[in-house]
Amino acid sequence: ITINPTQMTDDLKRNNGFIPGVKPGRSTRDYLDGIMDRITLPGAFFLALVAIMPAFAQILGISSAFAQFFGGTSLLILVGVVLDTLQQVESHLLMRHYDGLLKSGRIKGRTGSVSAY
Repeated sequence: ITINPTQMTDDLKRNNGFIPGVKPGRSTRDYLDGIMDRITLPGAFFLALVAIMPAFAQILGISSAFAQFFGGTSLLILVGVVLDTLQQVESHLLMRHYDGLLKSGRIKGRTGSVSAY
């Protein structure tokens, strides 16, 4: 996910929004730009590691067919689909006001716990 810090700063200013502890204008733009740099660099390293994971698996003696099937891109797609499915189930249960599974804590998404209201 990439954002334009200048556009985000303008949107915040236009909607009377602010970031606590940061002055509006250039300081906000610099702050958002720094945050994006801190998020993007570790994310790039993680994606690079996941992409070359099948090569490491083959070096360790795992068959190439298994390493290619469960490594790299397919692993990212699998995790993305599972997270999206959980989010859709939670939103469906919230829409129907079904509190049974949500209060017991059996379904937890990215936020850790879900509140119905």
